[in-house]
Amino acid sequence: MTLHEIRTRKEGQTFDCKSIQIEPKALAIPIVAFANADGGEIAIGVSDKTRKIEGVDQYADKLNELLRVPFDFCNPSVPVTCTYMPCTDEDGNENRILLMHIPASSSLHTNQADEAYMRVGDKSRKLTFDERVQLMYDKGERYFEDIATYGATIDDIDMDAVARYCKVLDYNKSPLQYLRENNHFVTTNKKGEEEVSTACILLFGKNPQLFFPRARTRFIRYDGIEEKFGTEMNVIKDVIFEGTILNQVEKTIEFLETQVAEHTFLGQHGQFLTRRDYPKFVIQEMIVNACCHRAYNIKGTEIQIKMFDDRMVFESPGRLPGMVRPSNIRNTHFSRNPKIAAFLKAYHFVKEYGEGVDRMCRELIANGVKEPKYHTDDFILKITVPRVTVLGDKVTETEHKPSINRTEIIDNVADASGISTTKSNNGKNKVTEKVTEKVTEKVTEKVTEKDSKLIEKLIEKASINGDRLTENKLSILQYMMDDPYISRSDLAKYVGISENSISRNIEAMRGKYLRRVGPDKGGFWEVLMD
Repeated sequence: MTLHEIRTRKEGQTFDCKSIQIEPKALAIPIVAFANADGGEIAIGVSDKTRKIEGVDQYADKLNELLRVPFDFCNPSVPVTCTYMPCTDEDGNENRILLMHIPASSSLHTNQADEAYMRVGDKSRKLTFDERVQLMYDKGERYFEDIATYGATIDDIDMDAVARYCKVLDYNKSPLQYLRENNHFVTTNKKGEEEVSTACILLFGKNPQLFFPRARTRFIRYDGIEEKFGTEMNVIKDVIFEGTILNQVEKTIEFLETQVAEHTFLGQHGQFLTRRDYPKFVIQEMIVNACCHRAYNIKGTEIQIKMFDDRMVFESPGRLPGMVRPSNIRNTHFSRNPKIAAFLKAYHFVKEYGEGVDRMCRELIANGVKEPKYHTDDFILKITVPRVTVLGDKVTETEHKPSINRTEIIDNVADASGISTTKSNNGKNKVTEKVTEKVTEKVTEKVTEKDSKLIEKLIEKASINGDRLTENKLSILQYMMDDPYISRSDLAKYVGISENSISRNIEAMRGKYLRRVGPDKGGFWEVLMD
């Protein structure tokens, strides 16, 4: 986490800011709340109201009191990890911010007054007696992640997969050291033997299904709107995805994209519009949630995704986790498998805990259909997602796009960044390394590798259309991809131009590179990649 992220990141399910002046007993509340939920980080020395950088170095006695809070004011104590971030405080002095990293816990934690709290969105909510009892029961399921996998050894772990994850985390020690030092992935029992946890096998195993045969994802396509059996069986496609959880998520998302139809039609304003049967984010969120929150201790069945003509049904072993209920699922989050959840978040399949379901519901509503329905059948959670209704009377095939000219793309990027190119004798453009450096610095400095590829696709599209996407336009599109519900005022603040300039850039790109789904209030932006 950078200083810029601390100043701009919204307080939410896994992040909070606190002034150095906070009382120890008050700090115990968010620490307990994070530990009881999904874990999180608290930045101390940053005003939670104004985000002014106070620092902590000038308050040595106060700092020592706050460092003792996880031990003296929490029951049982919370295993908090503390680090310091160098900064310049509001008075211009060199200083530091204290970062408290709180892990998701398998125990129920309370403060000194024996009050239990749980993080819900950006609030630390006090639990009732019944909620407290329920949470104690649900936390018991979390132990399964840490249970040693019978018969598994270090040789069953794909160290290349661990190395890739270490690179994502900027972890500089060896992959084996990471497993031994983090998340109880590899531990030593009383006999001195190393044991490999369930989470370790599911995330990094060479063959996870050797130990958990039904820890897999199955897609079934039916002909019609109901499931038939026997001589009337109407299954027309049946595909199984195995391997690690990351492999299952990636392959399932990739395959479902081939099964979701897109319909292009002439809209009411004379522009061709495209509607998908299911929005991309909805597909990804449902798959990620199924793999992330399933009860892996239920070994008799797999995740099943059933596609009918009018709906998709996601069936996952286990009930809704923790205190999550259909009535509060849009704003309450609880990870049954916090280590798996943290892994998928590191790979950017989870943007922020607690926001995905709400965004998914808003996208479906903006597309004119109801939000998902949740139903528990014995030990299986079934979530029904309705197919989006296609608007318009006439549907046409998408026009074939011409081949991409790489040279034109490079020129386009250079022009958008205000950098000239030079021609060699053979007519090919030679752009100095400065072009790449400047574009990377200005446009993709803080985006993920996945998002960078999307930006490249937009630049390619602009080249095909004969357009020039300026730095500001690319920044607007990037922020819209990251948060489709972002407001024009927020765009102006993040991009660094006026709201009027934001509006002009949006109108210039509307129809070609983005469209508004739903009304001005309650709708969202969709970036058009194709």
